[in-house]
Amino acid sequence: MAADVLERPLTDRETDQFNKYLELLTKWQRIHRLVGSVEPDWVVRNLFVDSLMFLKVLPAAVREIADLGTGAGFPGVPMKIVKPELRLTLVEAKSRRTSFLSSLVRDLQLDRVKIINERAEALVDRPELRFDAVVLRCAGSLHEILPIAAKLVVPGGSVIASGPPSPANRSAYEWVDVSFGSATRRFAVVRV
Repeated sequence: MAADVLERPLTDRETDQFNKYLELLTKWQRIHRLVGSVEPDWVVRNLFVDSLMFLKVLPAAVREIADLGTGAGFPGVPMKIVKPELRLTLVEAKSRRTSFLSSLVRDLQLDRVKIINERAEALVDRPELRFDAVVLRCAGSLHEILPIAAKLVVPGGSVIASGPPSPANRSAYEWVDVSFGSATRRFAVVRV
């Protein structure tokens, strides 16, 4: 499935990293509830492939991204696995999740990944933290989080949030639909 989204086969290294990711997620899930399920097909379809769909909207020139409210590393880590040249900052407020992320980054041997254990709002006043793009799988209100995320993007950058299937106010943001098989994922895009 991931190969279909990428329009190329996964490399051996990428396949190995995704397998290790699933193993570590399953191990940590026993103690800390990080995701809804660790059933392999569900993780592949709803977490790995869904995260890779962000690449269809991410501008090609982007080199430095932040993943706000990353949780267990989605969508940032799957994107980093298939685009290792990206510089990735994972922002997560919950300490147990940042502990998982530290183990994940170490075990997958990902370089140029920074983990910040803070809320996104706390980063706005730190000018050294500006990115080409900010990505997020939005569980909350787009109207609340997108203005905060936009403050973390350099001029000319983008904020990309996976949004609800039927946004109440389509005109507030640019909406981009990405189809994969019979599924369609809708992304709210803010260009700064």
